[in-house]
Amino acid sequence: MIVRIALPTPLHRLFDYLLPLTPVEQEPQPGCRVRVPFGNRELVGLIMEVSENSDVPRNKLKPVHEILDSEPVVDPTLFKLGQWAARYYQHPMGDALSHLLPVLLRQGKPAEFAHAELWRAVDGAAVDKLSSSAHRQRELLELLLEHPAGISADALRAEGGQTPLLKTLAEKGLAEAFEHRPTPLHADLTEDLLNEPALPVHGEQADALEAIYAASGFTPFLLYGVTGSGKTEIYLQAIEKTLAAGKQALVLVPEIGLTPQTLGRFRARFRVPVHALHSNLSDRERLDTWLHARAGSARIIIGTRSAIFTPMKNPGLIIVDEEHDGSFKQQDGFRYHARDLALVRASRENVPVILGSATPALETLHNASSGRYQLLKLTQRAGNARAPRFELLDIRQQPLEAGLSDELIRRIHQHLGSGTQVMLFLNRRGFSPSLICNNCGTVVDCTRCDAHMTLHRNPPHLHCHHCDRQTPIPRACSHCGSTELKPLGIGTERAEDALQKHFPDVPILRVDRDSTSRKSALEKMMAVVHSGEPCILVGTQMLAKGHHFPKVTLVAILDADAGLFSADFRGMEKTAQLILQVAGRAGRADHPGEVVLQTLHAEHPMLQTLIGSDYLHFAQQEMKLRYAAALPPFAHHAIVRGEASRQGWAEQFLQELDQSARTQVQMPEGVQVIGPFPSPMEKRGGLFRAQLLISAKTRPALHAWLGALIRQAEADPQGRRVRWTLDVDPIDNY
Repeated sequence: MIVRIALPTPLHRLFDYLLPLTPVEQEPQPGCRVRVPFGNRELVGLIMEVSENSDVPRNKLKPVHEILDSEPVVDPTLFKLGQWAARYYQHPMGDALSHLLPVLLRQGKPAEFAHAELWRAVDGAAVDKLSSSAHRQRELLELLLEHPAGISADALRAEGGQTPLLKTLAEKGLAEAFEHRPTPLHADLTEDLLNEPALPVHGEQADALEAIYAASGFTPFLLYGVTGSGKTEIYLQAIEKTLAAGKQALVLVPEIGLTPQTLGRFRARFRVPVHALHSNLSDRERLDTWLHARAGSARIIIGTRSAIFTPMKNPGLIIVDEEHDGSFKQQDGFRYHARDLALVRASRENVPVILGSATPALETLHNASSGRYQLLKLTQRAGNARAPRFELLDIRQQPLEAGLSDELIRRIHQHLGSGTQVMLFLNRRGFSPSLICNNCGTVVDCTRCDAHMTLHRNPPHLHCHHCDRQTPIPRACSHCGSTELKPLGIGTERAEDALQKHFPDVPILRVDRDSTSRKSALEKMMAVVHSGEPCILVGTQMLAKGHHFPKVTLVAILDADAGLFSADFRGMEKTAQLILQVAGRAGRADHPGEVVLQTLHAEHPMLQTLIGSDYLHFAQQEMKLRYAAALPPFAHHAIVRGEASRQGWAEQFLQELDQSARTQVQMPEGVQVIGPFPSPMEKRGGLFRAQLLISAKTRPALHAWLGALIRQAEADPQGRRVRWTLDVDPIDNY
C-alpha cells in the first residue's frame, strides 16, 4: 500500500511513500501523523490518502519510518478546513495543515497530556513498621497515607515532607513511584454554570440576544456596537446558552494583551473550565489546552489568531471580537485571515458566528448590507455612561513640548485634579523616530532598510523597527563629522519624559512593545490603572484594543494626522478605526469623557465626519469611493511579492513570471495585473523587494490566474535567486 502525505515544505505537492515493511494493527487513516525520510532529514507529515497506485515507480518510493497515530489526530471537519484554507490562500498543503497541530505534535510527540511522577504508600504500609526513632520517615509516610491517589514530590515538599527520604521508604517496601497520566475532567453539564448572575440588558442588547438565541445552525452575525455599549455582555450571555446546551464556545481576540483581561472576566462569570491559547504559552501548555478542547473538557477557549484551528468535540458558538483588527491576518508564511476562516469553520460546523466591533471592516459591512450577515446594532453605551465629547485641537503655530500643547497640558491638570485618569495615544514607540545632524541635515538611516533608525533612551541605542537591527548611538555625524546630533520627532519615551516633568507626583505608565516585553509587565500596569487612583497612560495601539478603563475621562491623540495621507487605499479606514477605538476608552463608566485630537488639519473631511457623525456614516462615504475605484470589497486582490539580494532581480522575476503565465494560459475575463513595481519600502532587511498586484471582479477568476502564476513560479529557474510569496486578500501593500 502507498500513503500520500502532506509534508511541511514550500512545495505545492504531496509525497508518496510505502507503508512500513513491519505489519501494522490497522490501516492508517487520513489525518494520522507519520514520520518519513525527506532528503537527509526526517519530517512529520499528515496522511492525506491511502492508495494502491502512484505516479512514481515503486522502486523509487521510500518506506514510512513510523506511523505515529492509531487514529486521526485531527478531526475530519478541521482537516477539511485546513485543506480548504490551503487551496484558498494558494499555500503549500503540507505547511498549511501543520498549523492545525501544536508544535509538539508537529515534532512527533504523542498526542497525550504531560506525564507526572507521583508517590504513594504501597498496600499494607503502616507507620508502626518504622522504628520509633525514624521520626521524619514516619511523618513522610503519614503524608503519603493521606493521599492514596498519589502526590508529587513538589507537593510533598510544600507540605513539609522530607522528599530525600522517599527513596529510603521505597527501599523498605513502604512507598512507590508511579507514572500518572492525567485525563480531562468533564464538568457536569447539569450544574449551575454561573459564578455570578448576568447583567441586565437594555433594549438593543435584548433585541440582539433574541436574534442570536433564535439562530439555528450556521448564522453569521455582525454585532456593531459603539465602544462601551456592552458587546462583551452579549458574548457572555450567548455563551451561557451555548454551555447550557452542552456545547463549547471559541472566542478569538486580536492581542495577547487582551487575553488575561478577557480570561478574568469569563472566569469570574462562568463555573466551567476556561482555557487560553496564545503565543506566550509554552509548547507543553498549548498542547494540553489543545487536548482539553479536543476532549470537550475545555468548555470555553479564548485565543488569538491561531486558535481558530483548535479542535472542539462539541462546537456550539464562535465569536470574533474586534473583527476589524489587522492582527487576525497572518503576515508571513501561511497568510490566512482568522476572521474569514472563522466564518468558513462556523459554516462547516453548522454553528452561529458573531463578529463584533465598534468599527467593522468595510468588507464586513458590505457583507451585512448585502444580506450575507445579520446586522445587530448597539448604538447606546451601557448603564449610565455617555458617549465622549470630541474636540479638534488645532495646533498650527502652537508651541509643542514633546508633542504636548499648552492647552492639552492644562486639560490634563484639570482631569487629574478631579481624581480621574488620562490616556495619551501616540503610535510611535521609542524616544524619537529619527536622529538628525543639526549641521548638514543627515538623518541616521538603517543600512539594511529604506527607513530611519529610531532613537531609544532606555537602554540608549538606535533600533530599526523593520528589520530589528540595533546599534549604539553614534558620537558624530557620518557625513560631516559634527557632534550636533539631535532627536527629531516624538515617540512614547519622549512623551513620557515630558509628562514626568510636568506631573512629577503622578504615576506615568508607558504601554508599548518595549515596556511590556517582560512577563506580567502589562498586568502590573493594568492593576495600577484599575486601582482607580489618578495616573497617566501613554502608549501605542496596544491601548486601543478592548481595554476597559472606568476612571479614564480624558483621551488625547497627540498626532491625529498620522494616517490621513497614506499611500495605502485602506489608510483612511485604518485611521478612522484607530481614532474611534482609542476614543472609546474615555467615559466608559459614570464619569463623562472627553476626547482631544491634536491636528494640523482640523478642516479635513474625515476628521469632521468622525466627530460630527459616526463610523457608519464615514464607512458609507468611504464605500462610495471604493466602488468608484473598483477596490475591495468591490474587487478581489492578491499580491505576489518577490525579494532578492540585488536591486532589480525581483522586478525582473515578476515580469517574466507574468509574461510566461500569459503565454501558457489565457487570462480569465475580469482579471487585471498591475506591475511589477518596487514595494513602498523597497529595501528591507538587506533585501530588495517588488510586487505584482492582481485584481479580479470574481474570486474564481482570481484563483484561476493565481494557480497559473504559481505553476510558472515553481518551474522558473530564476526562483532560486528570488524568494517569492503570495498574499491573497492582503490587508496592506507593504
